[in-house]
Amino acid sequence: MVRYNVLFLCTGNSARSIMAEAILRHRGFPQFAAYSAGSHPSGVVRPEALKLLETSRLSTDGLRSKGWEEFSQPGASRMDFVFTVCDSAAKEVCPIWPGQPMTAHWSVPDPAAVQGTPEEVARAFRDAFVILDRRIGLFVSLPLATLSKLAIQKEIDHIGGQ
Repeated sequence: MVRYNVLFLCTGNSARSIMAEAILRHRGFPQFAAYSAGSHPSGVVRPEALKLLETSRLSTDGLRSKGWEEFSQPGASRMDFVFTVCDSAAKEVCPIWPGQPMTAHWSVPDPAAVQGTPEEVARAFRDAFVILDRRIGLFVSLPLATLSKLAIQKEIDHIGGQ
């Protein structure tokens, strides 16, 4: 069986990309290996993201905020897919991944940027989680082995436009 390496990128690697990594680890195993990183990592995973993952019965083992350089070093695993999950509507600068993996931008509002009551913040994290879970569910259901590279690229771009 082919195993695909998938990297989720955002700016801080503290919430969205971390949640996406955990969701894909759960939904995509063993066909997918999931990773996450940030262009300017905060160094801390948001406790709201960890709590939501634990409540959803997803493993948080090994999740940590890290820079994308870790995955571009010699000897690092080659990525087959790279998804940016920055919110283009908020004018976030999304990192660009060099090389030849298939890439797509899945704009997701940053729950870590939400200011408000604890309930409003929790809702923002849940909303981001639901968006990511839906998109990842669609992604893992693609018959990758039977699609051309062009067809796969078209599908992953379409998933991001949901």
